Amino acid sequence: MAGQRNQGLQRWGWLLAGAVLASAATMVAPDLLARVAGNAATPRAVTPRGELQPDEKATIALFERSRDAVVFITTRERVRDLWTRNVMTVPKGSGSGFLWDESGYVVTNYHVIEGASEATVRLADGTDYRSTLVGASPEHDIAVLRIKLGDKRLAPIPLGSSGDLRVGQKVFAIGNPFGLDWTLTSGIVSALDRSLGEDDGRAIHHLIQTDAAINPGNSGGPLLDSAGRLIGINTMIYSPSGASAGIGFAVPADTVNRVVPELIRNGRYERPNLGLELDERINARLARMFDMRGVFVVKVERGSAAEVAGLRGVGFTANGAVVIGDVITAVDGKPIESVDKLLAMLDDRRGAAQVQLTVMRQGKSVVVPVRTR
Repeated sequence: MAGQRNQGLQRWGWLLAGAVLASAATMVAPDLLARVAGNAATPRAVTPRGELQPDEKATIALFERSRDAVVFITTRERVRDLWTRNVMTVPKGSGSGFLWDESGYVVTNYHVIEGASEATVRLADGTDYRSTLVGASPEHDIAVLRIKLGDKRLAPIPLGSSGDLRVGQKVFAIGNPFGLDWTLTSGIVSALDRSLGEDDGRAIHHLIQTDAAINPGNSGGPLLDSAGRLIGINTMIYSPSGASAGIGFAVPADTVNRVVPELIRNGRYERPNLGLELDERINARLARMFDMRGVFVVKVERGSAAEVAGLRGVGFTANGAVVIGDVITAVDGKPIESVDKLLAMLDDRRGAAQVQLTVMRQGKSVVVPVRTR
């Protein structure tokens, strides 16, 4: 019993000592805590960063030099109220664009304004302008709008060339992703001469592939090289989620420089017409039927360059069997397998006096020169 009492007294002694120490800490701690809190509440001294790196300075200068020529485009469409039958306009979508010259021509993607009844262009200073549609080329996903700038003069982005681009070189995209004004992203050229199909069956060719972030709203904005020159129009991304996954595409500047002036001049872009009647669905059917690759000439228009060159279309025997005519397998030595690819290659040779078509004729390969104009 005495031992238990001693143990109990020891425990109470320890508890009493702890209470005394806690009381002493309570008296000392406020002053100590005040000093610690005072030090933490004082702003820390800022460490100077020094000079920006040369590449940072170059990127900043590129953005500040180019952003005033980049525009934000919002579109509206007309809809009819099912109950009142009244026609009203509602928001449709948005995208980016850029000034082509000082007179107010604005270049963007065709899909940005497709189906819209009106489009508003906002400049970098926040000014909104109602625009008019000058012309569009769905095959190239290019459209041209016009705004009245009045006395305002803004320098367009210098035009570069896409023909000498190299995989790995730096590129910069300016646009309005998700409606966020004038955003800059950077990356490299990931690949060249890509072809991608669209929902309506068309394909866009010679696209530049880049890993610069291109999100919804970037469409129609410029893709620039490290010198700040226009090398493409940001047009689409490849992403299951709809957000940038590091695979974006741009219409090359060489195509833009060929198409835009004609849209301004004529309101439309016409590809070279050789006088051939072609059809992708018929072509696919004949390719399976005869186990051949190429573009089957369905019909040759009378008086056309194709008729003058002696090209032959599909015929029929007396009992109705199909007799194939010429099957185009190459243009100027470059092989083709689809109608769309043939039209794109003829488009590339727009302005040339003639093209050399390689055709399969009665089992033999022959080269047929055809005048394009």
